[in-house]
Amino acid sequence: MIMLSRSVEIPESEIELTAIRAQGNGGQHVNKASTAIHLRFDIAASSLPDFYKQRLLSASHHLITREGIVVIKSQEHRSQEMNREAALQRLVNLIRELSTVEKARRATRPTRASKERRLEGKARRSTTKSMRGKVQ
Repeated sequence: MIMLSRSVEIPESEIELTAIRAQGNGGQHVNKASTAIHLRFDIAASSLPDFYKQRLLSASHHLITREGIVVIKSQEHRSQEMNREAALQRLVNLIRELSTVEKARRATRPTRASKERRLEGKARRSTTKSMRGKVQ
């Protein structure tokens, strides 16, 4: 079980992990060993609560396909186990990031002092620019 919060968890049976060969440099080791991990997680078929599913499916994120499948490829470590842990952690971070509800911003009026500072700065720039002209 992968814990998202105290009450929400994902069974590992819903996450498809596949070992693949990593790309890039590494010589003989990278050509022989399947150390990279390809993670696939189907949002719609998961046991996540509806709130999480709606937030994830409505999000426009490069790791989520149009069909609602999260695809993560992890190949930054040399060992398969470390790449597996990194991929699972990225999945958890993605779900937490997209499911947080931001507090609505309340509009506030600028203070009198901030208005005066702004106008003072504009006046200073105006005089500086007017001095740059031709001398008459």
